[in-house]
Amino acid sequence: MLVVPIAHGLRETLVSDKLRKLLVVEDDPGLQSQLRWCFEDYEVIVAEDRESAVAQLRRHEPPVVLQDLGLPPDPEGVEEGLATLEEILAIAPDTKVIVVTGHGDKANALRAVGLGAHDFYQKPVETGTLQLIVGRAYQMYQLEQENSRLQRLESENTSPLDGIVAASGKMLEVCRMVEKVAPTNATTLLLGESGTGKELLARALHSLSNRVDKPFVAINCAAIPDSLLESELFGHEKGAFTGAVKQTPGRIETADSGTLFLDEIGDMPLALQAKLLRFLQERVVERVGGREQIAVDVRVVCATNQNLAQAIKAGLFREDLYYRISEITIEIPPLRERKGGRLILARSLLEKFSAQQKKSFKGFSMDAQNAIQNYHWPGNVREMENKIKGAIIMAEGKQVTAADLGLGDVDSRPPDLNLREVRREAEGQAIRRALVHASGNVSKAAKLLGVTRPTRYDLLEKYGIQVDATQ
Repeated sequence: MLVVPIAHGLRETLVSDKLRKLLVVEDDPGLQSQLRWCFEDYEVIVAEDRESAVAQLRRHEPPVVLQDLGLPPDPEGVEEGLATLEEILAIAPDTKVIVVTGHGDKANALRAVGLGAHDFYQKPVETGTLQLIVGRAYQMYQLEQENSRLQRLESENTSPLDGIVAASGKMLEVCRMVEKVAPTNATTLLLGESGTGKELLARALHSLSNRVDKPFVAINCAAIPDSLLESELFGHEKGAFTGAVKQTPGRIETADSGTLFLDEIGDMPLALQAKLLRFLQERVVERVGGREQIAVDVRVVCATNQNLAQAIKAGLFREDLYYRISEITIEIPPLRERKGGRLILARSLLEKFSAQQKKSFKGFSMDAQNAIQNYHWPGNVREMENKIKGAIIMAEGKQVTAADLGLGDVDSRPPDLNLREVRREAEGQAIRRALVHASGNVSKAAKLLGVTRPTRYDLLEKYGIQVDATQ
């Protein structure tokens, strides 16, 4: 508690200053006292061995730990100190551990850094330098915590649609299209690979429409045998076929006034495509075995993972039906193309499924983050959901690792985030695109790029691009 006199006769104000916690793991009483004095502006917590260090870590959760490598029962060696370091980081991965080593013991300091230590310092202790190192560690910890907080906020606010995490530009465009199309009655076609979230977007189209309080009826055209699909869609009269013991309305009738979602419409048999086309044109259905025409008011949303243009050429899909169901077409990008969004989506799923399993994790380890970014994700979002659900069950530490995700064999090296290299790559790509647009004409390309004549040749030489020098 600090008493601060205020100028101009104002009354004194009591200011509470919460001290930052620092865990010191050191068995030498003299050095303990010296470090208490050195860090008098901190709440210093002292531990003498691994057991007490772990206990204090769990109790106080200090952001920074100052640890000697020579700890009992082996104060002359380093193995106990390194084991303590590993256990601290396994319990609290975000903690910044600064190891203190003997003079000239650089090899073991590097071992400690390899195990995850934030920094190291060699004895004898020079207070000013050590204070600087500890202060810098605190700043790094605070920056990382703020970054995590902002990422959580970003994951909560990146999508305009409830339940959809859209952190990439492409997915945001998809969400904007859904918002525009939803209030209309336009028949919408969702194109995307399996597992990209087509049904989730179809439900979003329904929930944002004026039919939200009416039925949403989904049917997977690929999951029902051809012989039964017509009856499922259009219903049947009693006695229409063997086993038809009563009159049964179809899914289209059931969806009256609401939304009908035809998933995997590319797998619908040709004979049934003709009947569906007639319904879309006339908005009436005839049950199997019946003659009565039943009017149905329904919004139709279709989806497929197939290339319908190729299916039309192969004679497997009707061209007239394609134009009828694609008044609006929304293409959903696969997960591998959602740059910058995979990690945010993974964090969102981890938080969601951890809550369901009543578990708590401090995010993904660095190797897991890199593996998530580098993995191809052939099963898209569905595969990521399954991987994370399994990892939550298997993980033993406070962070989910690449091994927990089953991505241990994936390249877990960090991406190249060097700003100079990123700029260089982007600049080179822009120059090549400009040359393509200008049909190889350097002067036209320079105008597109907005650079002068001398600059354009400097850039061509810099990136090793060969063109006709007479242009």
